[in-house]
Amino acid sequence: MFSLRSVVGKLWLTIIGLVALILMILGLFLVQSLEQYFSQSEDQIKNLEKLATDYSIGASSHPMRDDEYYQMANELLELQDARMIVLDKSLTELNSAATGNNEELLRFHAVDFFSEQELASVLSGSIVEKQIPYNEKKTNTRNDYIAVAVPIYASPNNGSNEVQGAIIIYQSLKSLESTQWDVFKLFVIVSIIGFLMTTVFAFFLFYRITRPLLQLKEAAGRISKGEYGTKVPILSSDEIGELAKSFNVMGEDLQESVRALRREKENLASVLRSMTDAVMTFDSEGSVTLTNPQGDKIIQEWNKITWNPDIQPEEGEETSLIPAGRSIPAPLAVMFRHVVKEAREQTDKLHVENEVWSVAMTPLHSREGVRGAVAVLRDVTEEFRLDKLRKDFVANVSHELRTPLSMVQGYSEALIDDIAGSPEERQELAQVIYDEALRMGRLVRDLLDLARMEAGHLEMNFNRTDVGGLMKRMHRKFSVLAREKDIRLSFELPQEELFCLADEDRLEQVLTNLLDNAFRHTPGGRGITIKAESCSYKSGPGCQIEVIDEGQGIPAEDVPYVFERFYKADKARTRGATGGTGLGLAIVKNIVDAHQGTITMRSKLGQGTTFTIVLPCRSCELA
Repeated sequence: MFSLRSVVGKLWLTIIGLVALILMILGLFLVQSLEQYFSQSEDQIKNLEKLATDYSIGASSHPMRDDEYYQMANELLELQDARMIVLDKSLTELNSAATGNNEELLRFHAVDFFSEQELASVLSGSIVEKQIPYNEKKTNTRNDYIAVAVPIYASPNNGSNEVQGAIIIYQSLKSLESTQWDVFKLFVIVSIIGFLMTTVFAFFLFYRITRPLLQLKEAAGRISKGEYGTKVPILSSDEIGELAKSFNVMGEDLQESVRALRREKENLASVLRSMTDAVMTFDSEGSVTLTNPQGDKIIQEWNKITWNPDIQPEEGEETSLIPAGRSIPAPLAVMFRHVVKEAREQTDKLHVENEVWSVAMTPLHSREGVRGAVAVLRDVTEEFRLDKLRKDFVANVSHELRTPLSMVQGYSEALIDDIAGSPEERQELAQVIYDEALRMGRLVRDLLDLARMEAGHLEMNFNRTDVGGLMKRMHRKFSVLAREKDIRLSFELPQEELFCLADEDRLEQVLTNLLDNAFRHTPGGRGITIKAESCSYKSGPGCQIEVIDEGQGIPAEDVPYVFERFYKADKARTRGATGGTGLGLAIVKNIVDAHQGTITMRSKLGQGTTFTIVLPCRSCELA
């Protein structure tokens, strides 16, 4: 659409201004020329006087009443916008009835230009000239006239100076105002024509130039909305046509670049989605800008927890770096502030609730400075736990072996030094050495069994096992120990026979370890119960075995760790006298897992502990 702010509108205004300036300069020159023309009116009077003298000489050779001569003279004078009046000696106009085409000149008479005294001086031989203004009452216009009166001599060829009349020739001069008005009208007409031509030229430019530019503008708008395949028609081979070609090539290149960027973005998104590590990107204010699914999950979980209130910004640090809403999680806040402030990478391990995370945070730089940070988080809880188990294992094995080795070494030195004074004392020392050797052998055997189980090398021989018979055999096995410790040992079985498909030796090892543990921590006068019954497990039949003691119980905070190696919940729970290795429950759990079952424990401090084993349907049958 045509607008004064458009290129064509500005060009149109420029051309109009240029035309107007040229017309103004031309008008000034015309006005100056007119002024110079009117300043030469005296020369025109002299010319008119010469003309009047010539006609006076010609009239001297014709009779005063020769109308034909005067009529012809007026016709010639009318061409110069002039007229001649002939007077006799009595100042009577001889050609008052003359005709002509210029009615404005015919209305004047001698008295309109000269007075009687001036005419009398002409008849006496003088020449009188005048410039006379005349106002037209009807049209309210003004014209200037110059008039010259010369005498007519009777016979100038004969040397006679007798004046027989006078000739008055007057000529019309347009006034300066009238001429300027004509020039103004001419100026207006030329200006209108110039403006019309400029407007036509502007619309021509609008079609030839602005239309392709508008098409380019519309195409650019469509490209900005994502329509990268937009093409511009090429209507000419000039600069605009070349611009259209370049625009189309640019659109193709841009489309290809966007496709490449989209492919890279999809590849990056696929990589981020497939990463097991959590990736988070933050801007300089701490707001989340990009995460992968793992990172988004962590943000949602960590924003729900209450972080340690003791962690406060350091002195001089801005707390406004972490706004409310979907912002950086609190556990990462301090590290983020350090990364943004120091503009360097930082790594750390964060303990969040029961999990351990390895965090590497790197600043994102721009020309203005640090524009944010990217954090990569890896869950190292299992690695941390295994490392702790490794350290604890080395410490516990060293502790467990140190005591029997010290005793073996001490009693061996006693035998070598022949400290024992009698054969009975030597026998007692040898017995101690033997017992401690057996204890170390059990420890080593249990460690080997546990290592094989955790490595998946445990050999299992599944057979149809009578659970009731197994319970009775375990009762007989520990009856003597129960009487020695004054502990009531009982068992409960269902009325129907209960069979399961299991490794009977391994299952007996499980119950032996659980009962051994129960006897070790149950004081005299109390009871231990073993119970078996059918159950449902994962929507199928199952077999449930329980070992219930009335011993000391286990604190609630230690319950999650009872199946770990060398577990000690209580310093008073020593196993030196009973020969325990501290690996029994770890072995029990691995055997139950090998049967694809579960083992759980519930305990109350001072009231006892219950271990519950549930074997799944594939290994449990009812006879």
